[in-house]
Amino acid sequence: MADGSAQLTHRIGEKVRDTKETRIRVRVDLDGTGVSTVSTGVGFFDHMLESFARHAGIDIEVETKGDLHIDMHHTVEDTGIVLGLAVKDALDGFKGIRRFGHAYVPMDETLTRCALDLSNRPYLVWNVVFPRDKVGTMDTELFKEFHHAFAMNLGACVHLETLYGQNTHHIAESGFKALARALRAAVEIDPKTQGAAPSTKGVL
Repeated sequence: MADGSAQLTHRIGEKVRDTKETRIRVRVDLDGTGVSTVSTGVGFFDHMLESFARHAGIDIEVETKGDLHIDMHHTVEDTGIVLGLAVKDALDGFKGIRRFGHAYVPMDETLTRCALDLSNRPYLVWNVVFPRDKVGTMDTELFKEFHHAFAMNLGACVHLETLYGQNTHHIAESGFKALARALRAAVEIDPKTQGAAPSTKGVL
């Protein structure tokens, strides 16, 4: 009789994107422990990605070199693109996963909710308002750009909403943590699927 512990094989994805605006390499291990090595040149964004890795329970390596002498837009959006592609690569056709995940994350006065479906039908619903234009040196409008790029390239339907909050740092960070916890549940292997894609169509 097979030992159930032998079933754990690490689902790993790696993607590279090289353009005139950015050079990015991302490697993910969906069955890691939340260890991260992140370098984007944007301090607060690094902090968010490190928090995302820890709370998703996904090992992440991110190396981004972008045209920061212009602004942070390409760096943040393109990192979202490559991270989404790497996670999708690791999912290998969305086989055997739970598919859905959701999370509520409180952070002091802020409460954020994320619901996620790994449906291969990408969509982003974004109900998040920031009181300030920047957190650290980062433009807060870039958080939507990251989440949109991540969802579109992963093939995820993501609904992210800050139910209430006042502190810009808390709103941004609770969003990354809520996305992470929802993704953590969605990518988990569901033994009831018996390795199939969790859809009546038989494929996602």
